[in-house]
Amino acid sequence: MKQLYGLIGESINYSLSPKIHSLIFEKLNIDGHYHTFEVKKEDLEDGICGLSALGIKGVNITIPYKVEVMKYLHEISEEGEKIGAINTILIEGDKKLGYNTDYFGLEKTVEYFNIPIRNKRAIILGTGGAAKAVSRLLLDKDIKDISLVSRYRDLATPKYQDLRVLSYEDLKTIKNLDLIINCTPLGMYPYVNETPVDKGVLSKFQWAIDLNYNPVETLFLKLSHQLGLKTANGLFMLVGQAVKAQEIWQGLSIPRTLIEDIYKEVLSSD
Repeated sequence: MKQLYGLIGESINYSLSPKIHSLIFEKLNIDGHYHTFEVKKEDLEDGICGLSALGIKGVNITIPYKVEVMKYLHEISEEGEKIGAINTILIEGDKKLGYNTDYFGLEKTVEYFNIPIRNKRAIILGTGGAAKAVSRLLLDKDIKDISLVSRYRDLATPKYQDLRVLSYEDLKTIKNLDLIINCTPLGMYPYVNETPVDKGVLSKFQWAIDLNYNPVETLFLKLSHQLGLKTANGLFMLVGQAVKAQEIWQGLSIPRTLIEDIYKEVLSSD
């Protein structure tokens, strides 16, 4: 009997997660199926509560529910509590346990692309669940300084009392920066013709990282390439967090080489 897993989000027809998890099933000889579940915000609680009844063993959570979903879980892992967001749920009987594998996926991305963090200055665009995981990793890797940027600065500030929250207008005047990380959906399908910042802002940085992955080169990264910045997109992170989620769901240890193998396979088939 197939093991059932899936992805819960708001608009997720674009997602590569089914393809990635299918490759993991294939390479690990797991008889599994991964499905996408588009859920409206008002139906989120009912959707989470119904997972056990449907025989689903685990799900990933994506935009915009990584924080909201925490209130419907029985337990949250240490890293999930520390970050303040989860993206993976393990279902054990009637219990739903929350984890954050975005942190792991981003950590592997930093290692794979040799992205310098220690003593650097970073700007994170966005203040949602992904931004929480990114800021936590940067702090754990001894970043010198972080600022988050929000269109709704006044609303975001109380959630990030330990970090500075700027407006997009503020970015025009700050200097001496190293990394800019896009944690907004701008540039991702269907917003492919949009970018959160222009060349004037991007020219202040050495590295541009976009957590979006569809298309592989977003407008944000295209402009960064034109300026000569070093770049990385979100595909490696997506694969890394998927592998970590499967470790949690299957209760096993997966070789780290599988992340790179699947990343290259997905990239070449895009």
